[in-house]
Amino acid sequence: MEIKKRDGNIVDFDRSKIELAMKKAYASVGIYAEQNELESMAQQIENTIVNKYPKNHVVTVEEIQDLVELTLIDHGQYKVVKSFILYRAKHTTDRKVIEEFEKFITDDDVIEIIRYIQEHYDSTRYSIENLYLKFESFVKPNLSQYDMVNLLSKASGELVSKEAPNWEYIASLFMNYNLKQNIKKLEIQYDLQDFKSKIKFLDERGLYGSYIREVYTDDDIDELEKYMDDERDKLFTFSALDLIIKRYLIKTHDNRVIESAQEMFMGIAMHLALKEKDRIHWAKKIYDNLSKLKVTVATPTMSNARKPFNQLSSCFIDTVPDTLEGIYRSINNFAQVSKHGGGMGLYFGKVRANGSDIRGFQGVAGGVIRWIKLANDTAVAVDQLGVRQGSVAVYLDVWHKDILEFLQLRTNNGDDRMKAHDVFPSVCYPDLFWKMVRDDIDGTWYMFDPHEISVKKGYNLEDYYGDEWEKRYNECVLDESISRRSIKVKDLVRLIIKSWTETGTPFTFNRDTVNRMNPNKHKGMIYSSNLCTEIMQNMSEIHSISENIETEDGDDIIVTKTKPGDFVVCNLASLVLGNIDVNNDEELEEVVETAVRGLDNVIDLNFYPLEYAKYTNKKYRPIGLGTSGYHHCLVKNNIMYSDVEKHLEFADKLYEKINYYAIKASNKIAKEKGSYEYFEGSDWENGEYFKLRDYNSEKWNELYHDIKKNGMRNGYLMAVAPTGSTSIIAGTTAAVDPVMSRYFLEEKKGTIVPRVAPGLSPQTFWLYENAHELDQNITVDATSIRQRHIDQGQSVNIYITTDYTMRTILNIYVRAWEKGIKSIYYVRSKSLEVEDCDSCSA
Repeated sequence: MEIKKRDGNIVDFDRSKIELAMKKAYASVGIYAEQNELESMAQQIENTIVNKYPKNHVVTVEEIQDLVELTLIDHGQYKVVKSFILYRAKHTTDRKVIEEFEKFITDDDVIEIIRYIQEHYDSTRYSIENLYLKFESFVKPNLSQYDMVNLLSKASGELVSKEAPNWEYIASLFMNYNLKQNIKKLEIQYDLQDFKSKIKFLDERGLYGSYIREVYTDDDIDELEKYMDDERDKLFTFSALDLIIKRYLIKTHDNRVIESAQEMFMGIAMHLALKEKDRIHWAKKIYDNLSKLKVTVATPTMSNARKPFNQLSSCFIDTVPDTLEGIYRSINNFAQVSKHGGGMGLYFGKVRANGSDIRGFQGVAGGVIRWIKLANDTAVAVDQLGVRQGSVAVYLDVWHKDILEFLQLRTNNGDDRMKAHDVFPSVCYPDLFWKMVRDDIDGTWYMFDPHEISVKKGYNLEDYYGDEWEKRYNECVLDESISRRSIKVKDLVRLIIKSWTETGTPFTFNRDTVNRMNPNKHKGMIYSSNLCTEIMQNMSEIHSISENIETEDGDDIIVTKTKPGDFVVCNLASLVLGNIDVNNDEELEEVVETAVRGLDNVIDLNFYPLEYAKYTNKKYRPIGLGTSGYHHCLVKNNIMYSDVEKHLEFADKLYEKINYYAIKASNKIAKEKGSYEYFEGSDWENGEYFKLRDYNSEKWNELYHDIKKNGMRNGYLMAVAPTGSTSIIAGTTAAVDPVMSRYFLEEKKGTIVPRVAPGLSPQTFWLYENAHELDQNITVDATSIRQRHIDQGQSVNIYITTDYTMRTILNIYVRAWEKGIKSIYYVRSKSLEVEDCDSCSA
């Protein structure tokens, strides 16, 4: 059967277009139409045409639309009929609008984009007439077609509203068109015929890693090029594509973008699949995860995979020793990490306090603050690839003698010589501190010099946790020969809360909880976390143990031998829960398995800025699989954040499934490639991991026995990063936080662009609740539920308003400790601007 279009062309009859038109009519009046109902009505229309029209008659578009009206009336859908009649009238108007566009736009492909908008978007909210009026208001004489398309993108962006959020996606269509046109010009200029010739061109100019062409044949690349799907560009919002263009796409040496978004995703996938036997299969699966925006990888991975300089890791943690040489080594380690785009966590808890002795001379040590200031200056001096200054979190135990000065590093009062405004202070708390806050806030808290304890007691207090730490702390309290500072717990708490409310820091690290749940406690201790408080892995100091003079080619060479310790590095990716059907176990398992395999490969494919990091990474093979789009996912499942019962039940089931599939995937890779080095004796191997989390169902028991027999590929598996920038790319909500606002304004290229919560509609508007309006105890409870299923930590923020008293804030933190939460990131007040670390975005 054929159909005559309005322009006289004869085309094949397509029933799906009738279904789409009716679906849009239903949607325009807020009615959800079942697909089978739409198919039935479309079939009825087709039957009428076949049975009642003359055999030689070619039905017209207008006749079909008349039949649609009659069919809807037959089904009693009078509201929908009225909407459809208005739709037809609007369609006539739109045809005239396109004629107006054609006075300015001479490129037929751009006109086709406008027709696509007309056909695929609800015309009542996404009227091309409104687009034209906004566009026309920007037009000036003598503009190029390129500028005209940019104005279409700008006009679309300014039409974004709570009622019409999808103009964000429409704006991206025009931006992407200009991007593709620019790339096409470069491809013609450099005679690039296909993906393999582009890779060769980029490789020869030092813009692509030669390892890609060394492993993938031309036939392989041709197959992967055919697999790329440009239709997936339509998943980007304007903000997402703008960010991708600015930060991630490969540019020529004269700063012109030469790589498309889909080529970027495929290049990353090819890199992460390099170590696989069936690399084409895994490259396709990783590409699907990335290009469908179901998984995002960390900023360094997204920036540097496929490139010659492939530093792929986000987070590094170093234990600063109590020696001059060791301190400067740690500062240098931070400089090297920052130079290559990583964020850093530095644990200063072993460094002697102000007034301690040096080589027996009493009262001469300057304490940790002067060394933290050195880290601060290094962060400013050594930026991250020229993009932004370095980022470092500095950790100190709450019982350290210098803690009072530490708490004032970023506050507005006090001695400027003791300030370090470019670091992120973080405090490590033992259980005892929170017990006293809860039960004995008028009690006395003692602060000691770790060096003095080491000398006088013969042990390092920071090397213990839990009951053993508390026992030794009390020994030090009772030992009058040990100097100390003392303060009422409530006065110390006031200083902490003052800093929280003024600066959003210090971050919180509950060290006893962390170490109790450490699956590799048989091999070490976790002193602190990273820049964004989600990485929790065994740490130890780096030590120089000897220097030897060796002769080489007649010259004497001094060789320093170093004991590497545990220098933590972690590789991050995030499941985009808002873009995954989390109720489809098959889909969820496949996405998780592919993500785990890709992250595991990063360990072997990575360029390490420091050999210490490579050494530790190979021992534990740690990865950090996290999640973004948590609030987005709740809303998609018709759950309000504040609906405690439904919310917590959903979170518990979802994160248990994610953890199960992640562990299963690591076990599967272990069967194929072997376990991590320290598996034997770990909580994975002895079953303690499963007991601590109350995993005792039949499927968990079966998985444990498989693990005991075949091992685990990765010593650490899950960690939820902030995903500040990568959640923008995925068009979802950040990490596990609630949205800050359903609707807000953002400046882009000098233009104010409205932004909305993902998937915002009349149905979802009230499901989204703004972060500052929520009871933060719900956030604590949800974090606790998830924490059971996450072996490392979560970057979780606490949102406060001016209505919060000191006691209210304190109660939230005590509740978090009581419920086994390992860390808390920022305290965010409405008036306080804080910035997530892009290095840790995943």
